[in-house]
Amino acid sequence: MTVENVQSAQTGTPAPEPATDQHRTAYSSGPYRIYVLLVLTIVYVLNFVDRQLLVILQEPIKAELNLSDTQLGLLTGFAFALFYVICGIPIARWADRGVRRNIIALALTVWSAMTAMCGLAGNYTHLLLARVGVGVGEAGGSPPAHSMISDIFKPKNRALALSVYSIGIYIGILIGFAVGSHIAEIFSWRLAFFVVGMPGVVIALIVRLTVREPARGWSEGAEKTTLPAPPALDVARLLWTRVSFRHIAMAASLQAFLIYGIGNWFPSYFLRNFELSLGTVGTWMALTNGIGGALGSFFGGWMADKFGARDVRWYLWIPGILTFLIAPVLLVALTSGSVLVALILTAPFHFLSAAYLGSIIAVSHSLVNARMRALTSAILFFILNLIGLGLGPLIVGTLSDIFTNSGVTSPLGTAMLICGVIGALWACLHYVLAAKSIRADIERLEL
Repeated sequence: MTVENVQSAQTGTPAPEPATDQHRTAYSSGPYRIYVLLVLTIVYVLNFVDRQLLVILQEPIKAELNLSDTQLGLLTGFAFALFYVICGIPIARWADRGVRRNIIALALTVWSAMTAMCGLAGNYTHLLLARVGVGVGEAGGSPPAHSMISDIFKPKNRALALSVYSIGIYIGILIGFAVGSHIAEIFSWRLAFFVVGMPGVVIALIVRLTVREPARGWSEGAEKTTLPAPPALDVARLLWTRVSFRHIAMAASLQAFLIYGIGNWFPSYFLRNFELSLGTVGTWMALTNGIGGALGSFFGGWMADKFGARDVRWYLWIPGILTFLIAPVLLVALTSGSVLVALILTAPFHFLSAAYLGSIIAVSHSLVNARMRALTSAILFFILNLIGLGLGPLIVGTLSDIFTNSGVTSPLGTAMLICGVIGALWACLHYVLAAKSIRADIERLEL
């Protein structure tokens, strides 16, 4: 990131154009940049269709395979997240050196095939191994895509572009919940895995054949393309010296804890506490999670770019303010006793919890050079997914089992409320602390 771009992020002055005539590429065309962003977003949609399908199907799976909530928490969280984060670092290192488009196409093929394999599971172990395979494949999706998006969009538009990409999370959840719940209700949960898994192979071919590999740092000047990729440990050490990144990573991890630890259990909460069918819950969760989350993701990135042009700290203040509002929303939703109130309030919950990702990826990429971006995303996602995805569903599920054995009324809802309120307020603290040092850390990159 050049001095001019830092000044642009802080003052709103235009950043210099990235390419001269001798450096013009396919990405000099605005429509082609948008096309690539849309293709990458579709890949991310499939990422979350496959990842979150298990969430809406966990009740029929629990009944057929005779599982506990702790086992479900392992399936939807820790088992997936562990291999996702372990494989994420070496794949991101590969992406900082290799052809990112090819890595994304290969990863999509792997996780789509392993999703279909979930439908063949004969017992808990088979399903656990298939979920591990999905995690390994999906580890190759986001870091290369984040790196490509940061290369083709200028810093002043980067949070919005990354937020558009992140909308894929919520479109994927919408499709997964809606399609998965109805297929499972009419046919079986096994068929649902086959139906959502196989289209990924076709999209992988489209990525491989139509997306061109952008030059490193294209959006910030062609000179960036000659920078070598530093060793992974050097990138990790650099990020550790940035106080803002440490707090960004913790805030994002706690935000993910809310999304997965609370959001993943909402379908089970409604099925256990109210007389609703799987199809009804799936439709409600698809709409409130999908639409609410997509709007929140776009709103968060748009607001961050708008106010971040004046002061880069707004990239952290915006998600911090919105995350604080999650606590009262959860308090009302989980204690009202009204199914309609609770269902409606899942929409603002997903809106508020989704508004962080574009901002924190964009501001994290501003701390490193172009050859470090995929690895920076992987390190961020390592921490985020290990804590948020790995521990969130597991901790809530374990607390639910403990409260059930202790005779607590609404054990799952109580576990969700305790974890949700603590997680939201704790995340806010780290957003505030990250904002205090972000400007100094960006300036250190230039020095």
